[in-house]
Amino acid sequence: ILAQARLFLDRWIPFSCAAEQHTQVAAMSATQGGAHPQGVAHGLSSSAEDPVNVRPSMKLNKALSSTGLTGTKSKKKNHRSGCCGFCKPKPPIEEVDCVLIGGGIMSATVGLMLKDLEPTWKINMYERLGSLAEESSNGWNNAGTGHSALCEPNYTPSSGPGEVEIAKAVTVNEQWQLSRQYWAYLKEQGLISDEFISVTPHMTFAYGEDQVQWLQARYKCLHKHPLFKGMQYTDNRAELMKWAPVMMEGRDLSDKVALTRVDYGTDCDFGALTRDLGKAFMQKGGNLLLFHTVTALKREKDGKWLLTVAKNDLGAKTAQIRTKFVFVGAGGWALLLLQKSHIPEARGFMGFPISGEFLVCQNPAVVDKHPSKCYGKAAIGAPPMSVPHLDKRLIGGKHMLLFGPFAGFSPRYLKTGSLLDLFKSIRPHNLIPAAAAGLQNLDLTIYLVKQLLATDNMKFQELLQFIPAAKPEDWLKVTAGQRVQIMKKDPKKIGILQFGTEVVSAADGSICGLLGASPGASTAVQVALDVLCKCYSKDGTFDKWIPSIKKMIKSYGTKLSDNPALADELHEWSAKVLGIK
Repeated sequence: ILAQARLFLDRWIPFSCAAEQHTQVAAMSATQGGAHPQGVAHGLSSSAEDPVNVRPSMKLNKALSSTGLTGTKSKKKNHRSGCCGFCKPKPPIEEVDCVLIGGGIMSATVGLMLKDLEPTWKINMYERLGSLAEESSNGWNNAGTGHSALCEPNYTPSSGPGEVEIAKAVTVNEQWQLSRQYWAYLKEQGLISDEFISVTPHMTFAYGEDQVQWLQARYKCLHKHPLFKGMQYTDNRAELMKWAPVMMEGRDLSDKVALTRVDYGTDCDFGALTRDLGKAFMQKGGNLLLFHTVTALKREKDGKWLLTVAKNDLGAKTAQIRTKFVFVGAGGWALLLLQKSHIPEARGFMGFPISGEFLVCQNPAVVDKHPSKCYGKAAIGAPPMSVPHLDKRLIGGKHMLLFGPFAGFSPRYLKTGSLLDLFKSIRPHNLIPAAAAGLQNLDLTIYLVKQLLATDNMKFQELLQFIPAAKPEDWLKVTAGQRVQIMKKDPKKIGILQFGTEVVSAADGSICGLLGASPGASTAVQVALDVLCKCYSKDGTFDKWIPSIKKMIKSYGTKLSDNPALADELHEWSAKVLGIK
């Protein structure tokens, strides 16, 4: 009797519920949809009878999958499931020609160049986060300056009364010209857009008698150079007001100030550029893998590298990749990965992480008065990358002003890294060079401590030197990216602190990594060429590539400083293609 009653109820209740639901739905249909008052009111709030709130009972559904996700009962398969997924069989080793670690502008540039030069090569790029350019290449994590030494004081140090040294400035500008040409080539090929770069005049700011004299000497040495044509200088108040009204309004008439200006400077959203390069890399057959973390590197007897990659899949959680060449473009983590490779060339290197902070203004009344990037001289004891600058920026289509950077400290080597990064990098072979570098740069330590102790009011006082009429409510603080300053062995000083970029590669060229920071993304093309030359010259491969490289970069192999006519021609061509000056 009970069984028959249960059978009756199981058949009758669903039918009864369905009939009742049909009646309710029919009644509701009169108030559903449209812009009439009843439809609008119903759209703003749903009742228990709304179809989206009605579901069949799970007790009555005997065909659910084991997870309840689908309406089909799961079929058991005879396969080795492992213990909690960690004992599952590992997939076979994947064979590739090249592996790029990191999804920043360096890896994207090297990868795209290699796909152009060797279309048949199998190249994998591994990024641990969910998108390209999430760390140093991100627009919020760098200055966005097209570093061409047009305005940066640290590339033109004083060499005596009325004299400055311009060799570094010329070198940086030469490297920048290669980047412009390569990006213009990619734009002509339809591989990238020109939205990442915009015309933003570059200015250098001098405050006080000493700085003004230095700026005059800098202008005298640079304005006639072929790569710095068009540089202007002024200390005239009326002219200064035209060039930088937001910096001159409210300024004391007794202040001794001067500016140089170059109209064809640029602002670059390197995050947008990196994503364009990544798309082009995949378009040409490159394989980009997100949420993949390279955890180990091991050199095999035949000279190839076996990489272990962690990924949160439903299988063994890891994969192994065998490759002939590894490029480590993982930002601050490049040092940790090079140490894991155990190549002797990485011995003696250590990194000191420095975080940054910018003040950001989004008030159009202020932003519109400063359409330029303006760099001042760094404070005594400050690292070269900490020169104060007031920048017009365009990030994600939003115009704003950024001022800074202010230094901070975090033991992380990446913004999304681990608090143990600094401690993981400590090795017996790098302790003495690091200690020697630290003792030689105690003034930098003092500077960092002062920056860490600086209050909001102190930071605002720094801003007032650039914008005397600034209002605190217009400026908010934003944390920028992490930078890792390199300390390395030195035969004379035991250990030194390096502020530039360092390319570290194995003797056989099978692995290469990029350490350091400035000038960074602006010279990515030069760095990529250096990497390829260093790693593929021994077997003659690089020499075979040179004709193709000259198609991508027209001045490759030529010093533009010695060929003003070619410099002008290529500058005009790249400006036209990229829509800049």
